[in-house]
Amino acid sequence: MSETAPGAADCLFCKIIAGDVPADVVHETDTTVAFRDIDPQAPTHVLVIPKRHEPDLVALATADPGAATDVLRAVGDVAAQEQLGEGYRSVFNTGALAQQSVFHAHVHVLGGRAMTWPPG
Repeated sequence: MSETAPGAADCLFCKIIAGDVPADVVHETDTTVAFRDIDPQAPTHVLVIPKRHEPDLVALATADPGAATDVLRAVGDVAAQEQLGEGYRSVFNTGALAQQSVFHAHVHVLGGRAMTWPPG
C-alpha cells in the first residue's frame, strides 16, 4: 500500500488492510485482500481489493499493471473458494455516478443466486 497516495490516510479499505478496522477476511495474498461485504447484495458478496491504494481500477492498472492482474486472479480464487462455479458477477464501480462509495480500487464478487439483466 502506498501511504503517500492521496486519500490513503483516511481510506476505510487501507484501514482494513492495516488491521485497524475489522473485516471478515476470506482470502489474502501479498498484494490483495478479500473480505465479506457488510451490506451483502447476494448470498455471496465479497470485496477484493489491492493492498496498493489507488482510487479505481483504471488508476491501479495505470500505476501498477501487475497489481491489477493480481486483483483479477484473486477474484477467480475467491469464486473458486466460495464455490461459485455455476456463475458469479464481478463488478467494478468507478466514480460517484456509478455509486462508488470507497475510492480505493475494488471488485464486488457476487454469487449464490441468479443475476438479473440489466443490472440497474
